[in-house]
Amino acid sequence: MKNNPKAPRRKGTAQLYALARILSKRGLASRTEAAEWIAAGRVRIDGEVVRDPEQRFPLNGIRVHIDGQDQISAPPCYLMLHKARGYITTHRDEQGRPTVYDLIPSEPWLIPVGRLDQASEGLLLFSNDTLWTQRLLDPASHVAKTYHVQIRPPLDGASLEMLAAGPLLDGRRCLPMGVRELRCGGKTQWLEMVLQEGRNRQIRRLLAAQGVTVLRLLRVAIGGLRLGDLRTGQWRWLDAREQALASHPDGFADPTPPRRPA
Repeated sequence: MKNNPKAPRRKGTAQLYALARILSKRGLASRTEAAEWIAAGRVRIDGEVVRDPEQRFPLNGIRVHIDGQDQISAPPCYLMLHKARGYITTHRDEQGRPTVYDLIPSEPWLIPVGRLDQASEGLLLFSNDTLWTQRLLDPASHVAKTYHVQIRPPLDGASLEMLAAGPLLDGRRCLPMGVRELRCGGKTQWLEMVLQEGRNRQIRRLLAAQGVTVLRLLRVAIGGLRLGDLRTGQWRWLDAREQALASHPDGFADPTPPRRPA
């Protein structure tokens, strides 16, 4: 009888996962890359070649060999990147555009914790620790993401209050957010916006509904972890204290807006 992945597990039965997902969870490759390895016959499970990326196994208790080499779970790693504008948050791009993987080490395999769109920049986290990643992304965790946004034309106080209260987006109300002016230079204005959720292009779409253009969007903090003085395109590993800061549901970042681009 075929396995029904939606069927409830019997008590004491180990949960089964697709093999490509297991390799990804172990921090060995992305699910897409793992599926390619499996289909090419490069992966053995308990000594047997497996060619179906969707074949299911328990997460633990199996021996994995790739190209004949015994593989164990990669040690947990945590990395922060100052993403540059123009880079795509994906491993491969069919149009040949630069991706964030051009900026970070190729080993160990890390996955981005959330995304920044091509035109956005700033703090982007990577890890092979799926539990840590899930905790940061879980809406129930309310981990704040802090952005500095340059817009044109400026918004008045009443408009900022309306944004902070949580307007409708796609027919569903946004969670309340922190919104304040950092600086106003006549035709342009810098805002700080602190979100408790990560809906698709949320800031850009909310501001477009106000009739303003986003000139620059920079994520400066996740939880209590700040981008700090990490330069554009640079990365570094996180220590244990910083890992904890990132998952802390904290508030506003450094109120100093970024310098104007040259």
